[in-house]
Amino acid sequence: MTSPIDPHAGFRAELRSFFRDKVPADLRARLRSGLRPTPREWTEWQAVMHRQGWGAPTWPVQYGGTGWSAEQLYVFEQEAARADAPVQFHQGLELIGPILFTYGSAEQKARFLPRILSGEDWWCQGYSEPNAGSDLAALRTSAVLEGDHYRVNGQKLWTSFAREASMMFCLVRTDASLRKQDGISLLLIDMQSPGLRIRPIRTLDEHYHVNEVFLDDVMVPAANLVGEEGKGWTYGKVLLKRERGMTAILGLRLARQLEWIAELAGQTPAHGGTLAQDPVFAHKLAQLQIEVMALDTMGQRTVADVMAGLDSGLRGSMLKVRWSEILQRSTELWVEVVGDAAHAFAPLGDAAQLDAQPAYPMPGPMNAYLHSRVTSIYGGANEIQRNIIAHRALGL
Repeated sequence: MTSPIDPHAGFRAELRSFFRDKVPADLRARLRSGLRPTPREWTEWQAVMHRQGWGAPTWPVQYGGTGWSAEQLYVFEQEAARADAPVQFHQGLELIGPILFTYGSAEQKARFLPRILSGEDWWCQGYSEPNAGSDLAALRTSAVLEGDHYRVNGQKLWTSFAREASMMFCLVRTDASLRKQDGISLLLIDMQSPGLRIRPIRTLDEHYHVNEVFLDDVMVPAANLVGEEGKGWTYGKVLLKRERGMTAILGLRLARQLEWIAELAGQTPAHGGTLAQDPVFAHKLAQLQIEVMALDTMGQRTVADVMAGLDSGLRGSMLKVRWSEILQRSTELWVEVVGDAAHAFAPLGDAAQLDAQPAYPMPGPMNAYLHSRVTSIYGGANEIQRNIIAHRALGL
């Protein structure tokens, strides 16, 4: 069904019906509170999406994707945001998955892609190291080919969800004699491999999202090398561009977050009325709404480029900077609305207590605010993104 007003009206109706019936109420409430899904909830949601045939909205049909157009993907994300459905976990779907179906061997595609779609494999990203963060080419984790295996030694840092992951896509140095960018390769490493150790790091929001990963004589099958040896830097850059580019869809989530904030402000007494009626607060909220609309417009162009297999140019870097900074201001405003109650955020180890809390509001806005601080660092720090923009766009 189509209409001259909305050519995707039938598709939109199908999405609304699906999200209405399939998003668990407790998960919806968790997201509205400012908390992210747990790994279990993310995995269960991926299985639901896979059974529907929507396990990989951005993938080509031949690899199990939907084959949707950029316009359909936008409608999908729009309706998911409106329904308070979770964003699908991106490490497998949007990072290593596209690298595998573009550069991977036939065996790798057959082995790993179906397990990403179903949620059976949970992937983590082995990129950053103690002395190689934004300067990723400085990484020192080594991989030496011995027969039909690579012997891997080194350390990875800030590895998100490494404790939950079954697999890690890992940048390693296979040739130290070349220019530092040219001696890097991409390996797929089983997280149960002997010699691999994980040490969790407690972050500002009192959770264990990130970890140190130590690799001591870890033997990785040579068949787990992605593409060609020494081409890992090229694959890594493609992956990071896609990661930044797919930030485009998160403008819709920001818009939804601002709706939650406005709703809560309308229920919060202030100055004889509600906080929503306060002109200073209303100005802050309106300014954020305007900036999110602009971000969303740029995001639609970027999604179209990514879906078409085109280089989104510098827009990925621009989006990453703007999205992270707007998110930080938005969550700060959310905490301002909650007021003193924001101090009762969800600390480490309180998952059971959270499940017993009222559906909304829950003690999540402070968690969302604290976690948002990292968004201007991961995926390439904003200072680095500004340098890229200045150099490539302005010739500085």
